[in-house]
Amino acid sequence: MSILDRLSRLLRANVNDMISKAEDPAKIIDQALRDMRAAYAEARSEVAEAMSQNARLEREAGTNRRLADEYGKKAEEALRGGSEDLAREALRRAQNSKDLARGFDEQSALQSSTIDQLKTQLRALEAKIDEMESKKSLLAARQKTAQAGETLDRVSGFGKAGNAMDAFDEMEQRVAGMEDRNKAMTELRSENDIDAQLRDLGRDRDIDDALAALKAKVGGDAGKQG
Repeated sequence: MSILDRLSRLLRANVNDMISKAEDPAKIIDQALRDMRAAYAEARSEVAEAMSQNARLEREAGTNRRLADEYGKKAEEALRGGSEDLAREALRRAQNSKDLARGFDEQSALQSSTIDQLKTQLRALEAKIDEMESKKSLLAARQKTAQAGETLDRVSGFGKAGNAMDAFDEMEQRVAGMEDRNKAMTELRSENDIDAQLRDLGRDRDIDDALAALKAKVGGDAGKQG
């Protein structure tokens, strides 16, 4: 998630170092472009990994929903066979699987939101690289003109470096927004943990109710058969 923040810091350090050495503007832009391309490749890898993790979360949610259905059927079978304890255990496991499925669904939703944000940042970074590529040619032409005088040459060098850093400042602000969203997600997950503990307080009562309903159903079926 912090790839763009790392990129901004790296670019700022590299550009400042080259300015201090009085490097020419074209070299500064070349270095910035190399750093941005490397960061783009790393960011794409992070997005791919995030998407892979989300796919696993979705599979886990589906698996637990299927288990919940299976345990529900086993509970009914056990009660029909006269084993109330076994039916209760099956119902408990069904409830556990439902809780896990719900948890995986919530995590998948958060992960999907994060992936969308990363994709947006990737597109912004790609656009910035394209923009700098086009400005690179313009810079070369401007530099040749500026070389007609020492003063113009100096202004062109430092002025262009400043323009490049303006773009990186904007990127830094976007990264700060992403960090704020990640912090909010962390707080939401903490609240969800508390909510889950509160829900657990009534789980046994829910299981008792489910068992009573199952008894009534099985008793009714038996009456119909008789």
